[in-house]
Amino acid sequence: MNIKLVGFTGSLREKSFNMSALKAAKELLPMGVTFDILDLSDIPFFNEDIEDNIPESVKEFIEKIIESDGIVISVPEYNYSIPPVLKNALDWASRSMDMPLSGKPLAIMSASPSLFGGSRVQYHLRQVCVRLNLLPLNDPEVFIMKAHEKFDEQGNLIDESTKTVIEKLMNALIKEINK
Repeated sequence: MNIKLVGFTGSLREKSFNMSALKAAKELLPMGVTFDILDLSDIPFFNEDIEDNIPESVKEFIEKIIESDGIVISVPEYNYSIPPVLKNALDWASRSMDMPLSGKPLAIMSASPSLFGGSRVQYHLRQVCVRLNLLPLNDPEVFIMKAHEKFDEQGNLIDESTKTVIEKLMNALIKEINK
């Protein structure tokens, strides 16, 4: 098995629960699967005026997606919706003539201190996926509720049931890629 995954989050916070969830997912992958966690912080706001001279950070982001077999997004919920940094990155990628998102299998998870675990943002992200032709998995759904209780101070996932469901999600993504 030689599968390449990329993952990213819409959170720029240093101690982001969603970044910690991505790191946990990376640790739970089987041998033969690589997982590159992408940093969206250098991607400028989308602007049609600079589309003819795409910034390097955007080119690198798009290239990593093209090279991948699947995508993992761990998304925080901002006002019931998608964080601007994530939506911006998806908008840039959607404008590429290479159409790097189209047809890519996608695993979605969310982590939040709330009792909803980011359920509303996942629904909104799935709506955006329709237009982008991203192929989100429907099962298992991963909502990390009360995230502040599931990760330690260093951002390590300490909750065994959450590890189990993230591992199931990663295995489902790999299975979808192998179809």
